[in-house]
Order: sequence, then C-alpha cells, then structure tokens
Amino acid sequence: MKKILLGLIGASLLFACENAPKDNKIEEAKTVNTALAFKLSNLDTTEKACDNFYQYAIGGWLEENPIPSTESRWSSFNVVNEANNKKLRSILEEFSSKGNDKNELEQMLGDFYLSVIDSANADALGITPLKAELEKIEALESKSELIELIAEQKKLGVNSLFGLYVGQDDKNSEQYITNLYQSGLGLPDRDYYLNDDAKSKEIQAAYLLHIEKMFDLAKEETAKEKANKIYQIEKDLAKISMSRVDRRNPENTYNKFSLSKLETDYPSVNWNNFMNTIGLDQVDSLIVGQPDFFKGLDQQLTAVSLEDWKAYLKWRLLDTYASELSSEFVSQNFNFYGTTLSGTKEIKPRWKRALSKVNGNLGQLLGKAFVKRHFGEEAKADVGQMVENLRAVFKERIMQLEWMSEETKEKAIEKLIAFNYKIGYPDKWRDFSSLEIAADQQVQNVMNARKFNFEYMINKLGKPVDQDEWFMNPQTVNAYYSSSKNEIVFPAGILQPPFYSTEADDAINYGGIGAVIGHEFTHGFDDQGSKYDAKGNLSNWWTEEDRKRFDARAKMVVEQFNGFEPLDSLHVNGKLTLGENIADLGGVTLAFHALEKELSKKGKPEPIDGFTYQQRFFLGWAQVWHMNMTEEELRKRVTTDPHSPGEYRVNGPLANMDEFAEAFDCAKGSSMQNSDSTRAVIW
Repeated sequence: MKKILLGLIGASLLFACENAPKDNKIEEAKTVNTALAFKLSNLDTTEKACDNFYQYAIGGWLEENPIPSTESRWSSFNVVNEANNKKLRSILEEFSSKGNDKNELEQMLGDFYLSVIDSANADALGITPLKAELEKIEALESKSELIELIAEQKKLGVNSLFGLYVGQDDKNSEQYITNLYQSGLGLPDRDYYLNDDAKSKEIQAAYLLHIEKMFDLAKEETAKEKANKIYQIEKDLAKISMSRVDRRNPENTYNKFSLSKLETDYPSVNWNNFMNTIGLDQVDSLIVGQPDFFKGLDQQLTAVSLEDWKAYLKWRLLDTYASELSSEFVSQNFNFYGTTLSGTKEIKPRWKRALSKVNGNLGQLLGKAFVKRHFGEEAKADVGQMVENLRAVFKERIMQLEWMSEETKEKAIEKLIAFNYKIGYPDKWRDFSSLEIAADQQVQNVMNARKFNFEYMINKLGKPVDQDEWFMNPQTVNAYYSSSKNEIVFPAGILQPPFYSTEADDAINYGGIGAVIGHEFTHGFDDQGSKYDAKGNLSNWWTEEDRKRFDARAKMVVEQFNGFEPLDSLHVNGKLTLGENIADLGGVTLAFHALEKELSKKGKPEPIDGFTYQQRFFLGWAQVWHMNMTEEELRKRVTTDPHSPGEYRVNGPLANMDEFAEAFDCAKGSSMQNSDSTRAVIW
C-alpha cells in the first residue's frame, strides 16, 4: 500500500584513513565483551574511509560472504532473517509433529506447514487443484460473466486487470474507503514491456516462452498463440499504466469518484455488480488511483475478444498459484522469476518455501508463537527510549532550521509530537479461528487463507479505524512508517544485531536501530510524507515559500543519486528513490545527534578497537547495509525499488554530513565530502 513506507537491506594491516588506528592501537585499545554488530575482519583496510566508506567499512564482509546459490542477494537482512527462519522452522516442525494434543494455533500452523512441505502430494495432484477454477474460466459466455469471475478471483489473490483494497482515506484518516488501482501485469513493472534495449528484449522473449511453457504444462491447446495474445494484453495494460515516479505523489493517485460516476466514466464494467460480488455492498464513493489507466482499460475490455480474456485469466490464475502446484510448475516458475529475472541459481529448500508461505498467509499467527519464545521485553523498553531520544533531537533541529518559517515549524512540531510508535508485536492479536486448514490440501489452504485475509480487509469498510492494527508480522526484519496513522513500527524481527543488541555499545546501537528509527521518523517529513498532517490527512501545512525551499534541497538529493551508476549505463533513479534517500540522510543525522546527547549525560566512552564512538556510529550504520547482489537482481531493483542499492545508502547520505567528515578527518575535496554548493542538508 502506498501509504506504508518501508524503512528498511591479503589486506594491509594499516588502516588507510589518516586518523584511523594502526595495528598496534588495536592491541592497546579498550575492548568490551559485547555481541558486536561487526568484526574487524569486515573492514577493507586497503581502502580509505574518506574515498569510499562503504568499501572501507564492509569490504571484508562482502568478500567473505558471496551470494548463496539459493539467493539473488545476500545482506544483513538475509543474515538476520536466516536466524529467524531457524527459530520459526523449529516452531513449525514441533507443531506439525504433534498428535491430537495441540491447541487451535498449533493445529492451524502445523497443518498448513505440513500441507506445503508435502511435495509428493503436490506432484501427485499436478494441476488438479486448479481445475475447478480453470473450468469456471472456460465456461464464461459473456464479458459480464468475465467481470463477475474477476471479482470472485480477487478474493483468491489473483492479480488480474486492476487491484482493490480498503484502507484509510488519505483526506479523512478517521474512516476507511475503497481504493481501485492499476495492476494485472506478470512482469515487475510497466517499463519491462515498454523498454526496447537489448536486455529488456531478452527478458520479454523469455517471459513469452515462460507463459507458453506453463500452458503446455497445464495441457492447454495452442499454448504459443495464447502466450502471444496474453503478452499483448499485458503490454497494452503497461502502456496505460502510471509510472512508479508519478505514483509516488499521493496527489496524483487521490481521485475521488462516486460509484455512479465510476459507472458513467467506465461503463464496460458493471461496477455495482462487481462491488456486490466482491462483498462490498456499502460503497458510495471510492478512490481511483489512476483514472487514465481505467479509461484505457474500459476501451481494452471492449476491444479484446472474450476468448483472449479467458486465456489471460487462465494465465493470471496459473501465475498466482504456480508455486503451490507440482514440481514441474514450481521449477518452470522459478526458472523465469528466480533465475532469469533475479539471477538466483538454485531454488530454496522445500522447508524454506513452506515457511515463506506460512509467513505470507498466517504471518501474525506464527508471529504470536515467535515472540512468546524469542522476544525479550528489555529490548522493547530500550528501543522505546531511543525513539523518544530521537524525537527530542528532531524537535530541536526543527526549531533551529534557518530555511523554515516559524509558522511551518509550529505545524512540523505538532506532527512530530503526534507520532505514535509500536515496538515488537501487536497489543491485540487477530482471530484466525474461523479459517479452515487441512494437512493435505496445500492449494485449498492457500485459497482459504487468501480469502480469509481479503474478507478481513474489505470488512473494515464502515467500521472505526483500527489504531492497533499492524501491517507487518512481528518476525519481519524490517520497519515502516504509516502516513495515514502517523506512526512508526519496529517488529521484533529487526531488533537483533547488526541493527540492535542489548549488549552492544551505544554507538553501534544508534548507528543501527537508532538510524532506522530516525529513517522512519524522517519519512513523515520526506518529499511525500510531508504532505500529510499530524492527524494523517493529505493536507498542506506548509507555507508556499517553505515548500519551495524544501523542494530545492530535495532536488539536490535527486541530482546526487542520479549520478550513481551501479551497472554500466544503469543509473539510480533519483526521483524514484527520493523519499528513501531523504529518510536515510535524516535518519543518520538524527541518530548521530541523539547519540551525542545520550553520551553527554552518560559520559564520553573510550575508543573500542581503536575507533572513537563517532567512528563506531558510522561503522554501525554501514554494517546495516552489507549487501551482495546478482546483476539481474540489481537491474530489477534499480527499475522497481524506491530504495537505493546498499552502497549508496551508506555513501550517499554520509557525503553530505560534516559530522562524518570530522569523525574520519576527511580533507576537503575527498570523495566522501560533497562541496558546499552540492551538499544537501534538509532535516
């Protein structure tokens, strides 16, 4: 959902930076018995910190941690996730091996896991679990029936034509509203269909062949012909789709329609019937994310034949459930999406794929078991105090801003004070008791869970906004900011090294989870989050001149990141990644000054391993972004991901910070110190 902004992914013995410790200082330096977020072997001492801090801080780790054959990238997030996965696997294997003596939670999780881990049963069933749905598609006799079936399949998670969700109203955060948005593509983004460079053409040809092979496996006749028609439908959808950069702006995607206007403007769909079929019988108004897309779709629905739409719906169903079918479907699906698109050489073991499906369908239920066994309350209290420390620093910095007027500062402080935060796990857990799960019905279990979760979502309409709701599972290694709730959330899964440890020194923790906290805080004040007020409403609280000054500073960030070139002729998209880049810059800045404030009370510590606490802070930030990535995955992420690659999440913000330059004594003109005319300072 657009309103949820994710926060977070033979060397010389002499250290190259002028004031970094020599090897004899390492022996003499004060050491502590901590669960350190990094080892000295993570460093690349052949590099200078002031030339390329990313390589200096984690070059050793990058060399020692190649990408496993089952992954498209390997990062700090993967390492922590792997540790979590082992804990989660142990829980699921325990629950799945129990007899009749188990409670409802254990039965549901254990049986779901058993159904997915059973590859023999999946191979025996083949395409059979989808036959009933395929037959419904084949039996369609009119386009009105087509629309009704699309509505039914939305409940099963099938991504066809357009998407729908019920969420908080951007301009009235106290109520829910129905949202329609562009969708229906099998490739990751519209540009995959529209670009005509050699690599894009190669992927397009591979995707066409993939559709054909999947239809062959499903015993569909004229598979090649159908593949060509499906691809053309999706390419036409891509042509009318709004770009990712334009979709970042909430003002572009907030277009309020009455149901009657929807039916008048896009008459090829009986919208009243569609809403009733999907289970929404109280819709009087809704938000259309991309009106031009729906205008084009209305024309496309008329122009494309029913037979071609039937082929398209079959493809969307197959594509959605391929990983739940027999091994031949799973392998073909992985060959394209895993290897061709992401560069992954080998599919994950069955237990990891089973765990992923439990997380994706019963995630909060599994999270309840996870936190009961593996999350301590000490971390919750400690991180909560860090949140308040960063809030206090942010308030001070806002009050000191030279470029912002007193009028806008007052509104900014109002929003900052209103920020809510959640740590660890929900205070209220969802009730899954009405969900039916069987130990030998993988596809049906997934369908049941998706329908259950879909109905949970649409049943929000007309009810008070649930302020206790979480949009991430407790075991997730990530964090987020919600603009409509004006809140930041830190699941239990991320509160581990290198992000956080109760045993680590303050510098490492503030460089890790502290900067993540600051990152999420700053999302409320980035180029788009700053358009929402203290109550979470899309509402301008800026003076015109202040917004112009902010935009000028943000433009400098865009230009900086446009200059980064992770692959030959492939540049970071500064506009697409602007919100995350502003959040990184703000997050590291806030966390650094919160650390200084904390240590002014505790007393400044002695160096550890020869590094001052200021240096350890920045080293702690770099350890968060250990990241090796396949070329294919890097290319995909630069095209689709609003986050910059890890190297630039480290070097990009730090090159704007005098605090970094002072910590490592970087000379003016060094690569890690932007000139005064190009230095971006916002919050």
